[in-house]
Amino acid sequence: MMLKPLRPCREIGCNNLTRKTWCDSHANMAQESDRIYNQYKRNSKANAFYHSPEWRRVRELALIRDNHLCQRCLKEKKITKAQVVHHIVELLVDWSKRLDLDNLESLCHSCHNRIDHKTTNNKL
Repeated sequence: MMLKPLRPCREIGCNNLTRKTWCDSHANMAQESDRIYNQYKRNSKANAFYHSPEWRRVRELALIRDNHLCQRCLKEKKITKAQVVHHIVELLVDWSKRLDLDNLESLCHSCHNRIDHKTTNNKL
């Protein structure tokens, strides 16, 4: 089995090499940062929704409808597996559309990150 190449830890200023994202001395700090974000900054109503059986069912229906393919990539004539189901109208903008299949689109991580990045930049 081939090992991942060594690369610098993601902690700014840390020159330790690791095969993971964080070196052993900074892994705990990253987990603590995630815990604090989830506890204090993430919207608890949206977080609960994304763990609900209703969301899992509708998410699966959207993936089946889209043949588990990224819809943005298909428009560019590329075939990419979809890993994310995206709300076109954001969940917190219109809560009533949270389970509406017409408001959902299957995307790959790359396309979803591009959409979220544009949305975040427009809000700043």
